[in-house]
Amino acid sequence: MRSLPRRLVVLTLFLAYALPVYWLLATSLKSTQDIFAHPAALAFRPSLSAYATVLRQGIGHAALSTFIVAGGTTAVCLLLALPAAYGLSRSVSMLVPALLALLIVLQMVPQTSTLIPLFRVLGQWGLLGGYSGLIVADTAMLLPFAVLVLRPFFRAVPREIEESAAVDGASAVAIFVRIVLPVTRNGAMAVATLLFIITSGEFLYSISFLSDPGKYTLSATLALQVTQYGIDWPALMAASVMASVPAIAVFALGQRSVVRGLSAGTGK
Repeated sequence: MRSLPRRLVVLTLFLAYALPVYWLLATSLKSTQDIFAHPAALAFRPSLSAYATVLRQGIGHAALSTFIVAGGTTAVCLLLALPAAYGLSRSVSMLVPALLALLIVLQMVPQTSTLIPLFRVLGQWGLLGGYSGLIVADTAMLLPFAVLVLRPFFRAVPREIEESAAVDGASAVAIFVRIVLPVTRNGAMAVATLLFIITSGEFLYSISFLSDPGKYTLSATLALQVTQYGIDWPALMAASVMASVPAIAVFALGQRSVVRGLSAGTGK
């Protein structure tokens, strides 16, 4: 009897997450007539016409754009965040708390408030309309997050390992590349997975900095289903299902690294 309330809580949470997913999948398999005539019907004749419509609209190219932008942003973020987080984890300067506080404050800045400044900067650099400008914008948004999450992984590495390598004549760069990075690879993989998932779902920068709809990412492609004549609900839901595939696939591949990395990051 004691386990009954716990089971009810688990069932409630499961339904809270499962019902929207079911509604998404069911709507993507319905016709427009079925959606408006019987929106809550559990029995219906499934149809793949919405998926065919989305494929004709070029969602395959949008998936490629998503992988380019998300992969590029993840790579650039890690390239900059790994040494920055390592430096902050080893520095004894009194400025470190202030820098960490600044990174936290940057995380609180609304994305909409950075839209116009970034638009002007990217325009001056000639990066508007292409993938490179979007990668720069996403990197600027996610770099503080990456540094803050990576720092505990480096703090969990014993200093004695680095001191022993330094006594043997290893340089600071060699210690970082050959010793510290391999030890913290699970943490780096966890952060890389999170960065990819966040970037693949980013919408505001994608719709603002990519001028050519043919270069839209998956999240921006969803906006194409909303027109002045109405919303194509089956196509919108089908596009949403297909837009979630890359993030789910990346998380499935990196799930073990995410669990191990996040567990290791709580060491200190």
